[in-house]
Amino acid sequence: MTDWPAPLTIIINEFKECFDRMERYELLFEYADKLPHELQTENWTEENRVKGCQSEAHVECKLDGEGGFQIHGAADANLVQGLIAILAIGVDGLPPSQVASLSPNFVDEMDVKASLTPSRANGFLNIFLKMKAQAKKLLLPSSDN
Repeated sequence: MTDWPAPLTIIINEFKECFDRMERYELLFEYADKLPHELQTENWTEENRVKGCQSEAHVECKLDGEGGFQIHGAADANLVQGLIAILAIGVDGLPPSQVASLSPNFVDEMDVKASLTPSRANGFLNIFLKMKAQAKKLLLPSSDN
């Protein structure tokens, strides 16, 4: 087990308590409604589209007023929106450096991958990789100080 950020640990434990695939789906749908920073469809662009995702999914990463990381995202499928919400809640407010160093292994601990089709699992990985890449980009300006 890795030391995950506290909000992500809570999410991991919630998924670990699920008995089966259907319960994991229900939890993903619940998370879709908890997305903290929804990206409105009028702000969906080719630049913030998640490539390799079966659904139409869009993610923009920003810093809040205190320099904490935020994911602004949305998808046209509730399941995918739930996956975005897991990441958004799990890393909300963290320093970009911590987000940039995260490993996707928490997905294995959650046992959520077994509930996803291969294309959905690949899409989730692409969302995760886009988040990490944007966290690294957000680090660059501060290194010029």
